[in-house]
Amino acid sequence: MARILVVDDGLLDLRMAGSLLEKQAGWDVLYAHDGKQALEQIETHLPDLVVTDLQMPEMNGLELVEAMRNEFPLIPAVLMTGAGSEQIAVEAIEKGAASYVPKSELAAELVDIVSRLLSLSERERGERRLLNHLSSIEYVLDNDLELIAALVQSLRHHIQERWLLDEGQCLRFATAIDEALQNAFYHGNLEVSSELRENDASEYRNLAEQRRTEEPYCWRRIYVKATFERTRLTVIVRDQGPGFNPDDLPDPTSPGYLDRPSGRGVLLMRSFCDETIFNDVGNEVTLIKRITPPADETVLDEVE
Repeated sequence: MARILVVDDGLLDLRMAGSLLEKQAGWDVLYAHDGKQALEQIETHLPDLVVTDLQMPEMNGLELVEAMRNEFPLIPAVLMTGAGSEQIAVEAIEKGAASYVPKSELAAELVDIVSRLLSLSERERGERRLLNHLSSIEYVLDNDLELIAALVQSLRHHIQERWLLDEGQCLRFATAIDEALQNAFYHGNLEVSSELRENDASEYRNLAEQRRTEEPYCWRRIYVKATFERTRLTVIVRDQGPGFNPDDLPDPTSPGYLDRPSGRGVLLMRSFCDETIFNDVGNEVTLIKRITPPADETVLDEVE
């Protein structure tokens, strides 16, 4: 059963759109009269899709799309547009709306557009809905670079799907996570020194591969916990190595140090995160990226 929320302050248009959708087998239709009421309905019933008018009092369709992007980013929104509102519809698409349909074409196009957006399988829709409620996730990794790469891509996917960061910020934060995991792999669990990397990169990798099968290194694991909040992302990476004294970390931005391979991970973590915190033992790092809500933009209340 697909659940669809229709939002419109005009009773005639609300009923017209709703009746078109109600005729489809397996579709349950809910109603709201403005954006604020729609957000309440979304929070209570978590619909699979929202069809909304563009021009409404209290909170218009564009503002609703922005709010949904921040709070319910995996629920697609379809805008119903009136004559002359095409430019704002384009703006709404850029802000996260999935599609739009002119009100003059509701009878011809609405059901088809909604059907295509709901074409995901029940399982996929369920997984996407669950992601809206994902607050944290934990992993325990073997010393395996392929697993590390897969984890970084998975976390990046979670962040992108929830619209928590823009594409550039997402890539940089994923890079910081990757550097933390690489450090946990090479320097933490396998205890391969940065000095060896500077002298012979090939020997550095060969020693790491050898130690993956030797005790005590082969029994060590990498622990990762990612927490998703509206105001910040937190990723904690912990290895089971002996650690180090964080106070002994050199400044990677000092003259002559930037060109050295050692210290690059710390530099990138500190550059791409708002906070990079090592524990006293030196076998755990916490990466924090704050989320800045989109700046309020002026939207025309009426479009001719």
